[in-house]
Amino acid sequence: MARSYAELGAINHLGAAQLPSKAAVAAMTEDLLHLLFPGFYDGDHLEGRELGPAITELLGSLEKALEKEMTKSLPKGGGGESVQSKVRSFLSRIPSVRAVLKTDVEAVMTGDPAARNVEEILLAYPGIEAIAVQRMAHELYLLGVPLLPRMMTEWAHSRTGIDIHPGATLGPSFFIDHGTGIVIGETTEIGREVRIYHGVTLGARSVSGAESLRGRKRHPTIEDRVTIYPGATILGGETVVGEGSTVGGGVFLTKSVPAHHLVFAEHAALQVIPKSERPKGSEYSI
Repeated sequence: MARSYAELGAINHLGAAQLPSKAAVAAMTEDLLHLLFPGFYDGDHLEGRELGPAITELLGSLEKALEKEMTKSLPKGGGGESVQSKVRSFLSRIPSVRAVLKTDVEAVMTGDPAARNVEEILLAYPGIEAIAVQRMAHELYLLGVPLLPRMMTEWAHSRTGIDIHPGATLGPSFFIDHGTGIVIGETTEIGREVRIYHGVTLGARSVSGAESLRGRKRHPTIEDRVTIYPGATILGGETVVGEGSTVGGGVFLTKSVPAHHLVFAEHAALQVIPKSERPKGSEYSI
């Protein structure tokens, strides 16, 4: 094993700066969910206590934990904004994240007849948890914090089966139904009131030559009020699904779709038609 470590040093991290702790990041993410949705998680830090002091205590604990793990993730002597400043900036954004998450919950109530109430949505819908974690991780991503955002979304991925990169931009009123097997890439842009079902991939057309692709727009743009049904794959940074369009189940799409069109696969042939000309009764439902 020692010889293996010497020969294969690229997958060792011995004698180098300490890395963020996966267990600590998981614990912080759970505490952040407690802040976002008080009263909905076991062992809630805020339940049954005087709210002001309880929030102060939880925020203080989170601030210390975030500073510790963020210090490990940032390069030494990185300059620019201090760790403390980044942490406080992030924590100050939580109320605005909650405001957007309220629209996501409302989108479930509006769009899913199986949803009985907010309690059921927050306790039993994995999509909401995955979106909540991604929205928090996205704020850290925007602050230029490495490692931690991806660790947070991968924690949510392991719990929900929904893989949303922290770099993806999600509009308000975002509804993930069922959720299992969804993949949303780093440079994906999603507009308002978008609905996505299980097994959907919003990915890149090519993963060869990764170095030349890094930092470039390589994932699709989904405009407002688009619905994407199960098993659809939409690839490419130049691919745009226009406002109000519907992408049917099992579609493999690498070209843009105009606004207010229906895309579906029939007898292995891709059909793109204006919604005004769609066959009667062609609406999809799950």
